[in-house]
Amino acid sequence: MMQFTPPLPPLHQITPIFSNPSSMNKNNQIPRNTRPWPAGFPTSKSLSSFGDANCMEQLLVHCANAIETNDVTLAQQILWVLNNIAPPDGDSNQRLAHSFLRALTARAAKTGSCKMLVETVAVPPNNNNFTVDTHKFSVIELANFVDLTPWHRFGFTAANAAILEATEGYSVIHIVDLSLTHCMQIPTLIDAIASRHDGAPPVIKLTVPGCNYSREIPPVLDLTHDELGAKLVNFARSRNVILEFRVVSSSYTDGFAGLIEHLRVQRLIHAAEARAAEALVVNCHMMLHYIPEETLSTSYNAYDSSCASSSMSLRSLFLKALRGLDPTIVVLVDEDADLTSSNLVCRLRSAFNYLWIPYDTVDTFLPRGSKQRQWYEADICWKIENVIAHEGVNRVERVERRTVWEQRMRNASFQGIGFSEDSVVEVKAMLDEHAAGWGLKKEDEHVVLTWKGHNVVFASAWLPA
Repeated sequence: MMQFTPPLPPLHQITPIFSNPSSMNKNNQIPRNTRPWPAGFPTSKSLSSFGDANCMEQLLVHCANAIETNDVTLAQQILWVLNNIAPPDGDSNQRLAHSFLRALTARAAKTGSCKMLVETVAVPPNNNNFTVDTHKFSVIELANFVDLTPWHRFGFTAANAAILEATEGYSVIHIVDLSLTHCMQIPTLIDAIASRHDGAPPVIKLTVPGCNYSREIPPVLDLTHDELGAKLVNFARSRNVILEFRVVSSSYTDGFAGLIEHLRVQRLIHAAEARAAEALVVNCHMMLHYIPEETLSTSYNAYDSSCASSSMSLRSLFLKALRGLDPTIVVLVDEDADLTSSNLVCRLRSAFNYLWIPYDTVDTFLPRGSKQRQWYEADICWKIENVIAHEGVNRVERVERRTVWEQRMRNASFQGIGFSEDSVVEVKAMLDEHAAGWGLKKEDEHVVLTWKGHNVVFASAWLPA
């Protein structure tokens, strides 16, 4: 996708004139349905060279700098261009740039004289703000949605294989599911556990955090935790598996401190014999990056006094507390990118050079105009808006590189374990069901999902060191 293009001239050299003769009618007025062009930019007849992803990225960077310095004139010039070369229904590069355009305008609308820029960008009818409307999924819709692409299925398949191997021989399997996808991974795991036992399969305890993220962060499930739990219990019963479902009031905002405390108390209550027969599985699927990290000032009072005086972030404190529970296995699956920079331009570049992937992939499996495509791209738009338009506690999309998480896990006294050959074969078989651009590579003990050679999602499994 990314082809080298000579850099654009510095945009601060462009004369701030917002029309040209070709856009005038006979009365020397700009037609109402024509968007005028600032001098120094190409006319609509020569826009093809600006459709390149690198050009669009540079325009977005210039625009971000103009907004941050409150340069309304320059920002407006660039927004005019982007709005003409990046339609919301264009190719993958154009749709990507349009989402960043909306996010930048949403950011500009919050501060200073740049608020007037809202009028620069066309918004959907009856929508005077730039908040992305995401779909509320039914269980069936969400199950079908996550099956469309390996983005989540990759982690499901790798994690389930590691969990099955680690819990062999236990009579009780306690799964703590910290998942962005509302337990969509669990039915396949229940199925696998049931099918490998000739006699009575182990009892499964499923604990999930009950917090507001389920109504804030897409994909959003149009179902309460109790309703979801009832469906999972019924599904398990159909596979002759006993499932106990529990919701614990806890949130990513304090590093799931309430959940950790609940698990700690439960471990203390049960006798040593009962603990020995129970496997504690902590499944972290694209959820830990919502825990605040170092660039966001946080309070650690939810953890014990020794942690309160620590300089570690809540992410590291969570992993340290998790290690204290002595889990049987911890599976960590997340996106392999860095969206944590406090600098807007650095964050924009990183997000642009990562989030082109879902826009590129969607063309391989969803037709234009389909509802599922609208839902899929709305979720990406939400992520882009959160990364670009928000700061502080409202900016929750703080994805970190695999290498950073690897170091965090080792610092918390976990050791990585490799995925077996059978597990890798199973993941490859799943990828064969999707477009040819998806791939798999092994890095150290971990496996990484790729799209056209670019890292997308990593999966790793950990034991207490």
